Amino acid sequence: MTDLFDHAMHERMKSEAPLAARMRPRTLAEFVGQEHIIGDGKLLRRAIESDRLFSSILLWGPPGSGKTTLAQIIANRTQSRFVTISAILAGKAELREVVAEALERRRLHNERTILFVDEVHRWNKAQQDALLPHVENGTVTLIGATTENPYFEVIGALISRSRVFQLRNLNQAETRILIERALADQERGYGNRRIRLDPEAGAHLAEVATGDARNALNALELAVESTPADEDGVIHITLDVAQESIQRRAILYDKDGDAHYDTVSAFIKSVRGSDPDAALYWLAKMLYAGEDARFIMRRLIILAGEDIGLADPMGLVVASSAAQAFDYIGLPEGIYPIVEATLYLATAPKSNSAGAYFKAMKKIEDEGQVSVPRHLMDGNRDAAALGHGKEYVYPHDHEGHFAPQQYLPGRLLGTYFYKPSGEGYETQIHARLEMWREAQRQALGIERREEAAALSEEQIQEMKRKIK
Repeated sequence: MTDLFDHAMHERMKSEAPLAARMRPRTLAEFVGQEHIIGDGKLLRRAIESDRLFSSILLWGPPGSGKTTLAQIIANRTQSRFVTISAILAGKAELREVVAEALERRRLHNERTILFVDEVHRWNKAQQDALLPHVENGTVTLIGATTENPYFEVIGALISRSRVFQLRNLNQAETRILIERALADQERGYGNRRIRLDPEAGAHLAEVATGDARNALNALELAVESTPADEDGVIHITLDVAQESIQRRAILYDKDGDAHYDTVSAFIKSVRGSDPDAALYWLAKMLYAGEDARFIMRRLIILAGEDIGLADPMGLVVASSAAQAFDYIGLPEGIYPIVEATLYLATAPKSNSAGAYFKAMKKIEDEGQVSVPRHLMDGNRDAAALGHGKEYVYPHDHEGHFAPQQYLPGRLLGTYFYKPSGEGYETQIHARLEMWREAQRQALGIERREEAAALSEEQIQEMKRKIK
């Protein structure tokens, strides 16, 4: 009797499950999207179809992209024992039980075990370390699913023993396929009910779901179940109904995850690239998703120095003032100084000449530090005994408040780190600086050397990390 009741309860739960769960694809033929990893002839598809998934895999992708579905398709096809655990709920004790049973089945029946760990990134390093030896010796074949970048969230030893497959958001056409399939399926969907989905309503659901199949089907289910049938028994899903069913666009934006860093990167690159429209779009996405406005302002201040510099010295002033104004006002009105700073910096002339600092740092790293020329030394202590500061020429005593004299160490005379751009205010700096440098060369009898060698992006980033 217990088995009968259990079977009845199981069947009832299946019929009462949410639409997204009922419509979950059961075979590769039903699976929509991700052609880059499971298309015809692709490695993962061949491994699944031939039941030869011998190496561990990590499925990495946003919510609703099909990670769990793909794992269940593998479970349906494989002759191996398939075990599922959630990293949120399970720990070392549950893992030990799975491993013990896997060893027993291998010993008695020569049966392999595939272990699916959902949200594998939730396991800490110690828990992942506990799994490692059993993956390494083949006791279990791991399928790990994660919404986070596994190269940051999964230990390197597991990464090196696994193949990473990155899933992408579904496009709108793929999402529409899933919606139409749910409407037509008589067994699991709404095929037995008279439903009319207006084209613009279906397009809206597909667009606002932002590639999340579960989100799209949940919205469709809400629209269908909350809309009464008309006198002809037809449930009519209009655009208004669709908009009510999915009122807020689901923004993928984890403040500690890839979406955070990717969006911030797009914002900064848009400002740097002088595209105010794109900058406003990414700014709106960040603030809509709840990003800390002070973080955004810090990034704008950095950009003002790094990417605008002296081409428009007011850039740093505007960014700093906007940050101060925001602290004083707060949201929602504080959005205005943030927007003003964003627009100002996006439309300002650009120069990365402040990066000249890294050329000087590289010179010191390569050649070591040298002594300060004696006439530049502090004369308040040892002027009489050692001549420190002697022969220093005070520029303000001369015409134009400039006196050509040596400032760099002797072996570096004629080396120029700073090269003004031809943008904005730096055009004036360029003309003035070239006049001063020429006067210095003539006064000291030095030849102009090549400017300090340009640095690669990798070298610059390494030096920035040292600063931090």
